[in-house]
Amino acid sequence: MENLALIDSFSEFKDDKLIDRVTLMAILEEVFRSTLKRRFGSDDNFDIIINPDKGDLEIWRNRVVVADGEVEDKNAEISLTAARKIEEDFEVGEDVSEEVKLIDLGRRSILALRQNLISKIHEHDNTNIYKQFKELEGEMYTAEVHHIRHRAIILLDDEGNEVILPKDRQIPSDFFRKGENVRGIIESVELKGNKPSIVMSRTSPLFLEKLFESEIPEVFDGLISIKKVVRIPGEKAKVAVDSYDDRIDPVGACVGMKGSRIHGIVRELGNENIDVINYTNNLNLYITRALSPARITSIKIDEEAKTAQVMLKPEEVSKAIGRGGHNIRLAGQLTGYEIDVYREGVEEDVELTEFSDEIEGWIIEEFAKIGLDTARSILEQEVEDLVRRTDLEEETVLEVMNVLKAEFED
Repeated sequence: MENLALIDSFSEFKDDKLIDRVTLMAILEEVFRSTLKRRFGSDDNFDIIINPDKGDLEIWRNRVVVADGEVEDKNAEISLTAARKIEEDFEVGEDVSEEVKLIDLGRRSILALRQNLISKIHEHDNTNIYKQFKELEGEMYTAEVHHIRHRAIILLDDEGNEVILPKDRQIPSDFFRKGENVRGIIESVELKGNKPSIVMSRTSPLFLEKLFESEIPEVFDGLISIKKVVRIPGEKAKVAVDSYDDRIDPVGACVGMKGSRIHGIVRELGNENIDVINYTNNLNLYITRALSPARITSIKIDEEAKTAQVMLKPEEVSKAIGRGGHNIRLAGQLTGYEIDVYREGVEEDVELTEFSDEIEGWIIEEFAKIGLDTARSILEQEVEDLVRRTDLEEETVLEVMNVLKAEFED
């Protein structure tokens, strides 16, 4: 019973880890064999008999009887005199099996056993958690805010597993309090050391796709398929949808009456503006839809160069570009084409890069970020609007406009 009592003392924490008895006994054997190797140099001549039903194990040391004074390997051999203290009728050449009591290993070895066992069970537990969450990569998950740090929020799920929501995976408008439930997708799961690192994301396009699946029955049932999702988290998103059933309007089904279906998704994403468009294999039509709400006059596509030249009326240009250049950028990502916007009826225009002698490169880049890369595209804007949309001072914007106006006056 000594072994049983000691094993129970080792495994008193097993219930907290929800580890089954059979697995525990297998880990125990591994731990004991490791201890035997350290203590005796080898575990080859030891038998460990496990009884998972009783939660007990026995350790037997097997040695060969040799004549007194001829013992060369104390671990594998036993003298005749020592053997006859176990049983009186042993003879030279016979095998002796002697039970090893855990308590005989000494207090230090028992403490090392316990520490090793704890480590192995934690390793087993972490491996199971890693496997569990690795299968959940790309899936929606909910966990509770446990701790708020500067660079990340630490979440705990119902099983007490730690999930990390880094700052750069949060929507800019996200604000969470301790105890609040947070939804996102499991973006990555890695083993760092022996501990699983589980990272959640709310900025991934896949999160928006999963929200569509959870909120719109036709998407969940597969009646509507999501072809592609592109996002600028917290600002704007475009979702291309399609249906193989002509009776279903995929855009209408996703948006709902007066936006009723998509409203919950928009709210979850911090009022992110979501454009839902009908997917089509007709490239001209697809690019036209992607630039919505702008109305296109004509389009010229170079499929080899993956570029599209789009002609619009002057009043439609700002709609095509969108606030901060978001609309044209997302349209390009959605279609896979670089889209250049041209104003209908404007015969003369000059690329902004042509003014590099008079306008510094970083200023040209600031305008390009919001989709303005020609002289007229800037001159058509209001100064206040350009200051608001870029990181430029009003004085700098005015200087640029004066340079550009002089070009056309000449």
